[in-house]
Amino acid sequence: MSIAGVERETGLAKDTLRVWERRYGFPRPERDENGERVYPAAQVAHLRLVSRLLDRGMRPGRLLALDALALAALAEERPDPQVPPRSAFHDLALFLLKTHQSAGLRRELLQMLMRDGVKRFVLETAAPLTAQVGDAWARGEIQVFEEHLLSEVLQSVLRQAIAQLGGAFSPPVVLLTTLPGERHGLGLLMAEAIATLEGAQCVSLGIQSPVRDIVAAALAHRVDVVALSISSNAAPAEVRESVTLLRSLLAPPVALWCGGAGAGAARLKRLGEGVELLSALEDVSTTLEAWRDHHAGAANG
Repeated sequence: MSIAGVERETGLAKDTLRVWERRYGFPRPERDENGERVYPAAQVAHLRLVSRLLDRGMRPGRLLALDALALAALAEERPDPQVPPRSAFHDLALFLLKTHQSAGLRRELLQMLMRDGVKRFVLETAAPLTAQVGDAWARGEIQVFEEHLLSEVLQSVLRQAIAQLGGAFSPPVVLLTTLPGERHGLGLLMAEAIATLEGAQCVSLGIQSPVRDIVAAALAHRVDVVALSISSNAAPAEVRESVTLLRSLLAPPVALWCGGAGAGAARLKRLGEGVELLSALEDVSTTLEAWRDHHAGAANG
């Protein structure tokens, strides 16, 4: 598989693969007749597991030192006690996904949404389901197109839920997006659903917004908060550079929140003040509450 194919298959950026090759000695691509990198199937499968474990907050240096058996064993572990166990509904959803019953999957998800409400649906159904499907993809149990299908169905369900949450909004106004190169937007949509439910007015730019466009949109919509979703597959140096630039260009009163799949947002800890880190979707509600409490106190003072 070409390096572009590996990027599509694993979500790992080409630059990341080249850096790992130099720094860690893995992957070890061969060369075709034109001298271009080509990756054996075994290495692609290995990188899929690495990509999934990065989403759990593990460091590439540790993962790339493991052989295939050790990596597979690590992928089977469930170290986070906060991850809900797989339920009968999740088994049903995975069955519908694997048998390509997209209409049935959407119907079941909508019924769960109506039964549990938006917040519980996001935290207990949507987020765990995406994690379980990601794990199944890493083990080779589902195909890439099936994972993409789940993402599309979930996005459709979440957008329908958000559209039905209309009503009176109260500050803050939150601008949601991802940085250039960040193609994962499902987490962003789940955060938007929770924030909208909590009464925040959300303005979504979708994915891959250039920094200066984010700044322009923040000015145009007079937002109080810019919220970025950052996956663990993002290149750390590029993320730090972009977030630092964004923070310097935003007006000081505008808050900058960054969240993502564990390691993505955790890489920003060295940026210091001016960036609020959200380690889980549950933090959306508490961070909104803290923002409102702070600004209510400032207004009263």
